[in-house]
Amino acid sequence: MNITADPELLRFNMVEQQIRPWDVYDPEILELLETIHREDYVPATYRSLAFVDMEIPLGDGSIPSQVMLEPRVEARTLQDLHVRKTDSVLEIGAGSGFMAALLGARAARVLSLEIDAALAASAAQTLRRNGVSNVEVRHADGAKPLPSGPTFDVIVLSGSIAQVPQALLDALSIGGRLAAIVGTEPMMRMHIITRTSETQWSTEQPWDTVAPRLLNFPEPSRFSF
Repeated sequence: MNITADPELLRFNMVEQQIRPWDVYDPEILELLETIHREDYVPATYRSLAFVDMEIPLGDGSIPSQVMLEPRVEARTLQDLHVRKTDSVLEIGAGSGFMAALLGARAARVLSLEIDAALAASAAQTLRRNGVSNVEVRHADGAKPLPSGPTFDVIVLSGSIAQVPQALLDALSIGGRLAAIVGTEPMMRMHIITRTSETQWSTEQPWDTVAPRLLNFPEPSRFSF
């Protein structure tokens, strides 16, 4: 596939053949996918795959879990979070910076954590090059406890985990939403968790998918007694 031939046609086909069939109908999100060019965030080696329904490797390929998620997964996650212009957002797993760019277009500010220093630097550079000024990419391990401080209106985990840590739930503001792909292969589900009070959270599991693991989050024991 040669995206230089007709990238707008390929982008149109991505939206119509991959994203709409995944029940993404929000016109503002569909417009974002037209205006924020995914190919700008894809490594040069894989630029021809920018609009394909697949995970795209990032970094040097030595860590299989470092990927861009499929366009449909990113778009549906963004829609289900109902991000508002006043929201502060935490993303764990910046990757290429594409999801952070989408979030930044919807929110007031975004902090995106990336465990790989080279990826963090590359994502920050790409975001700056594309004029995204309200996203900070920070080299950090998102599995470690967050420093005490402000809570977030939206938290996005751009990868899968076995279970959602309580520390991340506690980092949500009242009314805040967290999106995480939870479970183990071959069965994972998107969890949209809303903090309804100081001590209560509600969970929806609207769709199934499978995604690579975010590094360093705890795994359940494989042994039982």
